[in-house]
Amino acid sequence: MYKTVSAASLAILLAGVSAPALAQSVPDWSGPYIGVYGGVVENNEDAGEGLVFDRDFDGQFDDTVVLSGTTTNAFGPGSCDGAAIGQASDAGCDVDPTGVEGSIRAGYDMRFGPLVVGLVGELSAVDLEDSVTSFSGTPAAYVFTRQVEQMAALRARVGFPVGRALVYATGGAAKAKVENGFRTTNTANSFTETVNEDDADGYQLGGGVEWRLAPNLSVTGEYLYSNLQPGDYVVRAGPGTAGPANPFIQPPNTTGTDIARSNDGLDLHALRIGMNVRF
Repeated sequence: MYKTVSAASLAILLAGVSAPALAQSVPDWSGPYIGVYGGVVENNEDAGEGLVFDRDFDGQFDDTVVLSGTTTNAFGPGSCDGAAIGQASDAGCDVDPTGVEGSIRAGYDMRFGPLVVGLVGELSAVDLEDSVTSFSGTPAAYVFTRQVEQMAALRARVGFPVGRALVYATGGAAKAKVENGFRTTNTANSFTETVNEDDADGYQLGGGVEWRLAPNLSVTGEYLYSNLQPGDYVVRAGPGTAGPANPFIQPPNTTGTDIARSNDGLDLHALRIGMNVRF
């Protein structure tokens, strides 16, 4: 029993000595590291987004699709964010779900006086949907969807050590892979993709706190804003089986109408948590 008590006392004593030493030690943030991250992503919806039309194929989506022989807008019922629940506007749209992402990163930090400056490269797998719907008075729904699938980034990072933490800001270039999609309840016209660019370029800004758990292990909480400009995606509504009074094929252009979405940007807000291993 005496030996047991002595061993326990020694363990407590060592813990009491080592804990202050760990708490008082100043981490060395210089050097390379690799990390894994995961989190949630929200798309900042454009409240006024809808579909836009090019009736004369001049590349300018500034035309109005009107009912035959009138000046009445065929898309008078309007638009809504998200994917249509039904074919009529009164059914509304689903809200785009919150996205998720997982990433791996590699970086290198160097100490410059009171600051830690570094460069980090990151590759992410993303599951994020961004949809918009416009309704015609037929009634019919027309849904454009962007699915963000991958993202790569190269950012600078500047931090200030506070105890065992590194408080930092980060910013740099980003590039994403986007899958475009279109669906409609209109079964009369034909619909053909004429332009489908699947890249999105932009930048990222953010900040976070990295906390040193051990000499070579740290945990990080981070916020990251991404501004991306996807490439063009255009769908042409052709004659199909529609009659001559169909709004998409009115003279002088009876070939059809090009359709795109009015918002050509993605504003993403991500909250992440991750761990880095340093070398």
